[in-house]
Amino acid sequence: MKIIVVGCGKVGMTLVEALCAENHDVTVVDINRKAVEEATERFDVYGVVGNGAGTAILRDADIENTDLLIAMTGNDELNILCCMLAHRRVGCQTIVRIHNPEYARDIPDIREDLGLSMAVNSEYMAAREIAGILRFPSAQAIETFSKGIVEIIKYKIPEDCPINDVKISELPFKMGGRVLICAVERGDDVVIPRGDFALKGGDVVSVVATRDTAAEIFSILAPVRKKVSKCMILGGGGVSYYLASHLLKMKMNVTIIDKSIERCRFLSENLKGAVIINADAVNPAVLEEEGLKDVDAFLAMTNIDETNLLLSLYAKKNSSAKLITKVHRVTYDDIIKSLDLDSIICPKNIVADNIIQYVRAMENATGSNVETMYHILGNKAEALEFKVKEGSPVIGKPLSELKIKHDVLVAGIRQGKKAIIPEGSTVISKGDSVVVVTTRTKLNDISDILD
Repeated sequence: MKIIVVGCGKVGMTLVEALCAENHDVTVVDINRKAVEEATERFDVYGVVGNGAGTAILRDADIENTDLLIAMTGNDELNILCCMLAHRRVGCQTIVRIHNPEYARDIPDIREDLGLSMAVNSEYMAAREIAGILRFPSAQAIETFSKGIVEIIKYKIPEDCPINDVKISELPFKMGGRVLICAVERGDDVVIPRGDFALKGGDVVSVVATRDTAAEIFSILAPVRKKVSKCMILGGGGVSYYLASHLLKMKMNVTIIDKSIERCRFLSENLKGAVIINADAVNPAVLEEEGLKDVDAFLAMTNIDETNLLLSLYAKKNSSAKLITKVHRVTYDDIIKSLDLDSIICPKNIVADNIIQYVRAMENATGSNVETMYHILGNKAEALEFKVKEGSPVIGKPLSELKIKHDVLVAGIRQGKKAIIPEGSTVISKGDSVVVVTTRTKLNDISDILD
């Protein structure tokens, strides 16, 4: 597929990397010559220097033969204009990045009025993911499928956990019900486990649960960690703003610390009920004065990765709070992982995953489309959701009779409003939504799971 990406910033470059990994024909456009040169040196892409909203620049980028334009600059108005021109000029699909909260509230109307295919807001997406994690503070990450009724919950097994040294086939007896672990990260390896696989302390597992059973499962897996009611957020940027809005609706106590007086005024005016502190959170005395030892969740959300990591390490040493740390760069992923900081959130990766999901669905004009896609376990596995359409070869046979590839697991099925954690006798029907976990890449159709 031929794709133009306008904007070579952090989010844009992450997206370009993901698109190139999927073997798309990518052209990058940016007004910054150095950024374009960096993109063309790192990836197999064509680069154009200039304003992406200019007709001549779009022509140089071969807009007439483009299937999809994605506007990812830091300027909302420029992004909207780029997409509007591309859509009206050649009728290609368009995806726009929106940053400003004022625009974000009107995303549905903006999409409809301007003919946009998709609108993304990295800060809002990250905030929504963090709010989900805080429902189960023992979880490292939670991915939602099937309109919210199926969840994949990432969890690190402690040495004293009830499922330590238990085989996968024995889990239902140990847990008192149907439990499905769809992927296990052990050291640098990721495994799609079979029944004889024994879990060990230190494993990072992805547990499949319905929204109704998730709370019950975690009451057994992690009964010690208390429910979150008091949150301390460091940094008052976009993620913090959207997150605080979520948490206040969840009736949580929220404190935000930011050193910018102007930002604190904005937060005070727009987040009624939150406590806003104008101070430098890097100062340990500030954290102690604002009650670090008493909070249930500590969220390092400044715009500087090193600051977030340092603050989280300090909170780990001086409190028992759930730690959530925002990072923009994952170049040193192994080092960050070794710090054992509970949950790491990377907004640009969340955006890239959502856009790749949409691109895969575009490629599949017929058959079963990828409806939802997440990279899980350090990007070493994928969890995908497919809509099963008439004629699919997976319909009508029990899973035990299907020749499913060895590194693929059917993790969940939604039939109407009912969620099913599958077993060997489960049968897939037309219209079902099927969640699949795999260490393979680029599965584009449900039929791809079969040998």
